[in-house]
Amino acid sequence: MATTTLKHLLDQNVREGELFRLLDDDVMECVACGHRCKLAEGRDGICKIRFRRDHRLWVPHGYVAGVQLDPIEKKPFYHAFPGAKALSFGMLGCDLHCAYCQNWITSQALTDSNAGSHPVTMTASQIVQLAQHYEARVLTSTYNEPLITAEWAVEIFKLAKPLGILGSFVSNGNATPEVLEYIRPYVDLYKVDLKSFDDKQYRKLGTKLQNVLDNVRRIYDMGFWLEIVTLVIPGYNDSDDELQGIAAFLSSISPDIPWHVTAFHPDYKMTDRDQTPALTLIRAATIGKNAGLHYVYAGNLPGETGDLEDTICPQCQTTLVKRRGYRILENRIEHSRCPQCRHDIPGRW
Repeated sequence: MATTTLKHLLDQNVREGELFRLLDDDVMECVACGHRCKLAEGRDGICKIRFRRDHRLWVPHGYVAGVQLDPIEKKPFYHAFPGAKALSFGMLGCDLHCAYCQNWITSQALTDSNAGSHPVTMTASQIVQLAQHYEARVLTSTYNEPLITAEWAVEIFKLAKPLGILGSFVSNGNATPEVLEYIRPYVDLYKVDLKSFDDKQYRKLGTKLQNVLDNVRRIYDMGFWLEIVTLVIPGYNDSDDELQGIAAFLSSISPDIPWHVTAFHPDYKMTDRDQTPALTLIRAATIGKNAGLHYVYAGNLPGETGDLEDTICPQCQTTLVKRRGYRILENRIEHSRCPQCRHDIPGRW
């Protein structure tokens, strides 16, 4: 679908947005993501899916570009309901432009004529009913950047929460305090992709490193259950110095934040390097543990990284949750504690 035709179609699937403020000069500031786009009448935001028309902010509503039932470990959340099912849904568009994006078909649909998928009309009730039908414990806004479709996610999560279905975001973390306050009553789990520890690299992706770091700290302080993922890319962010920087930063917030170091595979516009070897993930995990992090996981290479897929008690070294890929082989956590030494294991169990 041509991007111009798709844009016209998506402009019909909207509702009035809530995440904005009016500035003195009649300019509308969108606060859904860290760009804080200043929208004069008739202008689109950087994401191209939030726009100002008729002196109102219009935002995506009433469709999905993908729905899938996943194990929660695929998000990945390792400290939230091991073995549970998560109904994942996504829309179109993004506020960043990562050359290695693994969901580029949806995230870059409005900026790349080679991308794009057909939106499917769905109501919030239909999505929640689907989650109930498949006995999903969690609903996850993912596949594109959920911050820029936050009003839609909250509409869905408001219906799901009274049914005991929790909301979760899989996000780049380029947030604002306003959007985090807006989603907090309805989002329990938050995964941030911490893509690099180099501001120059982040600026190439479309934001600033410091904004993401500030939001990681803010998300933790606000009481979301937070897990961090770093896609470790050869020759891009796999140096010891950069990995040490990420690990030290996370440890300074809390040594109990799970850090997932995952393997890259060539995709989208970054096909000039090999897949991340297991030894690189093992090295990254060692750096994380040496920085004081209690829970460091190596992902995307099932069975190739020893016990780095498992949750291990940091006090007595008992294996608590044994994994192979997305499968739970054993879960010994009892009432959020290690059964051996009774150490509290943080998470949502």
